[in-house]
Amino acid sequence: MEQLRLHAADLMHLLPEITLIGTAILLSLIDLFLPKTVSRSLIGWLSLVGIIATAALVIAQLNPAEPIELLNHSYRVDDFGNLIKLILLTGTGLVIFMSLGSIRKDEIPHIGEYYYLLLPATLGGMIVASSGDLMTLYVGLELLSITSYLLVAMNKMSKKSNEGAFKYLVMGGISSALILYGMSFLYGIAGTTNLGQIGSALVSGMDSFQPLIYVSFFLLLAGFGFKIAAAPFHSWAPDVYQGASTPVTAFLAVVSKAAGFAILFRMFYVLFAFSDFGASSQIQHDVFLTLSVLAAAAMVTGNFIALRQTNMKRLLAYSGIANAGYLLVPISTHFSLIHFSNFSEFTYYLVAYLFMNIGAFAVLMIVEQSTGHQEIRGFSGLYYRAPYTAVAMVLIVLSLAGIPVTGGFFGKVYIILGTMGTQKYWLGALMIGTSVVSFYYYFGVVRQMFMRSSEESADVRVPLPLGITAWLCAIVGVAMGFFPQVILEYIEKVFSFLGDLMIHSS
Repeated sequence: MEQLRLHAADLMHLLPEITLIGTAILLSLIDLFLPKTVSRSLIGWLSLVGIIATAALVIAQLNPAEPIELLNHSYRVDDFGNLIKLILLTGTGLVIFMSLGSIRKDEIPHIGEYYYLLLPATLGGMIVASSGDLMTLYVGLELLSITSYLLVAMNKMSKKSNEGAFKYLVMGGISSALILYGMSFLYGIAGTTNLGQIGSALVSGMDSFQPLIYVSFFLLLAGFGFKIAAAPFHSWAPDVYQGASTPVTAFLAVVSKAAGFAILFRMFYVLFAFSDFGASSQIQHDVFLTLSVLAAAAMVTGNFIALRQTNMKRLLAYSGIANAGYLLVPISTHFSLIHFSNFSEFTYYLVAYLFMNIGAFAVLMIVEQSTGHQEIRGFSGLYYRAPYTAVAMVLIVLSLAGIPVTGGFFGKVYIILGTMGTQKYWLGALMIGTSVVSFYYYFGVVRQMFMRSSEESADVRVPLPLGITAWLCAIVGVAMGFFPQVILEYIEKVFSFLGDLMIHSS
């Protein structure tokens, strides 16, 4: 039991997590005793301060001499986790900022609770990103999941919100059960919950346990496929996105999904990519082929079903499913002597995806508050009613569609080049083809803004936080297209496959 003790010196390495949970507890108490006459935007500003402080502490931990392992190697402070944490915190910070003064009582009755529930949800994602053990990984995943269920269900008076929350809870519970069942097979094979030791046990026990390894992999893939909304495990996403309030939808689309990808990357690479299965390397081939097929299914399903959508939230849901496929591609391409930049390609596109989607949801909130609905026709004539907002949306759409020169374009280009480098030509060609299909529905929104007369007589009011968020996301998306190599080189300088992602058995 001595090894499981957490010493005072170790708490310094956990300061980001301690700061975030401490902020959440403090804000819950402030909200409890704060007079009802005081605006709950104060809770939002304090939540944002907590997010910024946590991000600063994570930045201070970047690029350590070697990974720091706590609690018998079950929790790691490394640059894989640190970079993912910064993405999660940035996404949550933008969601909180664009919500300030913009959310209505009829949409989220308990505004204070909304702000401080985002913090433990983000903490769950941070725990997932740093987990080196099945136990801590599952605890972080459930913390993220349970708080997400509560956020979706906050508008108890809305039938769509209740329906979405119920579907999310039921499907989320099933996916968690599948993940736990898959983990139980791994524990049965290895006799340990440490990922590094499980990876070694899979190699040594390959001949005896090969069928169980396949069963475990497919159970885990189905469970994690739900978390990232990848087809065919995507059916919950459109209804949940439509039923939840728009800032909660933005959180699910970006932060929750990023945490799911962090699990996939860490777990499948530690268990399968780095292990030498020798003559039985067929399992390694099958794992990454299956991930490729899942990526292809998500790209095709998301892009083609999005063509028929008239509701903007449902369109963004299917766009998110397609983007889940794009993000799966660098994971599924494995690595070789000529291609070892999987993580930098993945991270670059994940950052671009974050700003593209949060910017799109910020503009949707502006339109939704003006028109009272979420239909794409609400964007009609937006250029004539709010020209600056329309221009910001155009820049965001250009990045979503992958038009030069934007972050979305270079993100896809680097992923495609990596795919071709590993000779998965069919996957690269499919990514190009489905990206072309996406032009139709993305530019349908632009067509509404510029080439349709306004169906709404009311002027569009642009709350300052929403306007700033939309333009910030638009500018960052374009800037990433002008300086892609700077970002990629920084990621590759900080991150090391063997040092930060690999968990050694001990």
